[in-house]
Amino acid sequence: MANINLLAVIVAAASSFLLGGLWYSAALFGNAWNRENGSGPKGEGRHPARVFGVSFLFALIAALAFAHLFGPAASLADAALRGFTVGLGVVAASFGINYQFAGRSVRLWLIDGGYHTVQFVLYGIIIGLWR
Repeated sequence: MANINLLAVIVAAASSFLLGGLWYSAALFGNAWNRENGSGPKGEGRHPARVFGVSFLFALIAALAFAHLFGPAASLADAALRGFTVGLGVVAASFGINYQFAGRSVRLWLIDGGYHTVQFVLYGIIIGLWR
């Protein structure tokens, strides 16, 4: 863990919030996501500070774990490929298993799995190149 750039981990975690704000907005997939969930935006009745605080904690954990597994410095292409592999091959695939058992739609999986795939590509670029 001594070779992990903690500032890069924090920036990577913050990037997931910027991405999520755009990804789940009405400009991109927010309306479709709400339709596929069969309701309006989730989290109604919960304090936004708690939702964002806990979400940021999970983003930090994910970015730190990714940084721990990342290995040596990488080229831009390699860093993005490592992120893509983790995002699609680990996170989105795991969501796919859960979504099948929960009876959720393929469209919802594409939205959520796509977000996490792009999230880890950003993690790869930020953590992989910021050594």
